[in-house]
Amino acid sequence: MTILISKLPLSDWVNSFVTWLTQFTGFFNVITSFIGGIVNGFQWVFDLLPVWLFIVIVLAITWYATRHGKKWGLLLFELAGLLLIWNLDYWRDMTQTLTLVLTSSLIALVIGIPLGILMAKSHTFEAIMKPILDLMQTMPAFVYLIPAVAFFGIGMVPGVISSVIFAMPPTVRMTNLGIRQVPVDLIEAADSYGSTSWQKLIKVQLPLAKSTLMAGVNQSMMLSLSMVVIASMIGALGLGTQVYFAVGRNNAGNGFTAGLAIVILAIILDRITQAFNRAKH
Repeated sequence: MTILISKLPLSDWVNSFVTWLTQFTGFFNVITSFIGGIVNGFQWVFDLLPVWLFIVIVLAITWYATRHGKKWGLLLFELAGLLLIWNLDYWRDMTQTLTLVLTSSLIALVIGIPLGILMAKSHTFEAIMKPILDLMQTMPAFVYLIPAVAFFGIGMVPGVISSVIFAMPPTVRMTNLGIRQVPVDLIEAADSYGSTSWQKLIKVQLPLAKSTLMAGVNQSMMLSLSMVVIASMIGALGLGTQVYFAVGRNNAGNGFTAGLAIVILAIILDRITQAFNRAKH
């Protein structure tokens, strides 16, 4: 015997909620202006720098991060990779992609690290946040484009917003994990010296959790970079746009070269963040 149950109007509820939120245009305009200012600031700096100087700065940062290991192979790869991107005429697309990644990663850190600290301090807050983070990580990335466009229009800003939502969970989780892994005896020692909660966090927990926290930063940056192609569908400029156009035109050559530029950028960002994580102080 079949029991007929009427379908829950879940999609209608979500649509009604989104429609209700679109009333607060002033709030979303403020966010758009703020994020747009960060994006324009990064892009202004990248456009101002000559290509050769940009390459020198990247190599200098890498040398500083790897100064104890002297990773000459990485330096040569970065030099060859950036020169190849320049030669393929993808330089400004690359800087636009880098702007999207850096802005998304910065916002993810500013929001994610405090949330991770709160999770580490409160079991109740952790229980509330875990299913939310699961939803953020497992929801298909394309779904985030719909409300991003509804609230922020098209362009770089909605691309940044969708990237932040998609990329933030690793930072939150790893911050929580790193603080919880700090040995209890060190916390007790800090308590015995009369340290306040703030002093314990700044001088004991966060320094000892640095390695785990930086792993979360690395993952968030890579996830943000993985959004560049998807974000191009809503007007976010960069290498993703070149890949998107190549797919639409069935141009395998342009798709491969733009994809190769994304891979080079991804490897550079990944190796630099890992090097800073391993750096000895």
